[in-house]
Order: sequence, then C-alpha cells, then structure tokens
Amino acid sequence: MRSYVQLSVLIILSIRAKMKQVSAVFALLVAVASAIPQEGYNYQAPGGQGSQFPTGAGQAQYPSVPAQYAFQWDVNHAPSGNFYGHKEQREDANTQGSYYVQLPDGRRLLVEYYVDAAGYHPTVTFEGEAQYPSGGNRGYGQSGQGTSQGSPSQLYSAPSK
Repeated sequence: MRSYVQLSVLIILSIRAKMKQVSAVFALLVAVASAIPQEGYNYQAPGGQGSQFPTGAGQAQYPSVPAQYAFQWDVNHAPSGNFYGHKEQREDANTQGSYYVQLPDGRRLLVEYYVDAAGYHPTVTFEGEAQYPSGGNRGYGQSGQGTSQGSPSQLYSAPSK
C-alpha cells in the first residue's frame, strides 16, 4: 500500500512539473506575439537622395547590350593524371563550346555543344581506345583478371567481433 501511495505522489509531482513547463512555453509564446508591431514592419526601401542604392526612379539606367564573351581554361597535371578543360564563346543568343576530360582508361571524353532558344544540344564523343594495363594502378577498380566488369581485385571478410 505504501508503494502505491509513493507512486501516486510521484505521478502528481510529474504532472505538476509538466504543467509548469507548458505554462512557461505558453507565457513565452504570448510575450513573443505581443512584441510584434500591430501595424507591421514599415521599413523604407533603400533609395532616395544621396543613397548608394538607387531605386531607378529618376536615376540613370544602364542600357541593355547583347551578351558577348569568350573564355578557355585547361588543367594538365601529369603527376596526378588530371587533364581536363572547358571553352565557350557567346555572341548575343549564339552560344557554343566544348569541354573534355582524360579518363583513367586512356580515352578522352569530349562534349561539344551549342545553346539556342530550344535548349542545350550536346554531342558526346570518345577519343582513343580504352587501355587496361596489367598490374599497377588500374583506376576504377579494374581487376586485371580478364573481365571488363571491374570486379574487385581483393576479397574482404566480415569484421571480427
């Protein structure tokens, strides 16, 4: 009987603690809600006389000009085997370019493209023939066991407990 009374007291204390937490959260929500201005936030937009952010009204507008640019970059780092690049040129709505990457199997992936009102139009080609050396660094996990599926060259067992 005594343990039943102790359990009842613990339940009542737990309920009181929960009620205090709920009351505290409710009071916090009421405080936050009452702090919001009734008329909203009336920040003025940047602009006006002497502002560094002109609004455009009465200010000089920049003329619209056709897009015109060209760029090219390449990376050729022999120690790491990184060889890739990208070039593009645009004149008004005519955009064309290409990018490439040297693959670990010795081939070069080349994508030539143009962009028009209908979208992006790539042409993907591979240059060279895939080479799979026997031994050494095989790249992409090639096993050298006569398969082209890239099967693992090492077997692993379940970890010991």
